[in-house]
Amino acid sequence: QVQLVESGGGLVQAGGSLRLSCAASGRTSSLWSMGWFRQAPGKEREFVATITWNIGNTYSADSVKGRFTISRNYPKNTMDLQMNSLKPEDTAVYYCAASITPPMSTLGEQYNYWGQGTQVTVSS
Repeated sequence: QVQLVESGGGLVQAGGSLRLSCAASGRTSSLWSMGWFRQAPGKEREFVATITWNIGNTYSADSVKGRFTISRNYPKNTMDLQMNSLKPEDTAVYYCAASITPPMSTLGEQYNYWGQGTQVTVSS
């Protein structure tokens, strides 16, 4: 089992920045990749970014490329999402997810573990 805990959400004005963190515990040696997803009210869950745990290869959704950066600290078992140039449409609950099987995926169904979510609100 792997436990995930997100932190760092909050309220920010458009154009501002936030940094989300996800701390992984438990059987972290089994991790293949981790990712961030988000869900806005009334909308389906949306892929944001993913990173392979050992090597650090990344892939991001087009909607956040150039603004969001995913990274991980392998020894500390943490993953971050640096969000810059935030827009009101980025408002959502952001979820950390972890997968124990390859390959990297944009599909939530491919992830085995999920955090509880952290709210990000961007005001206009």
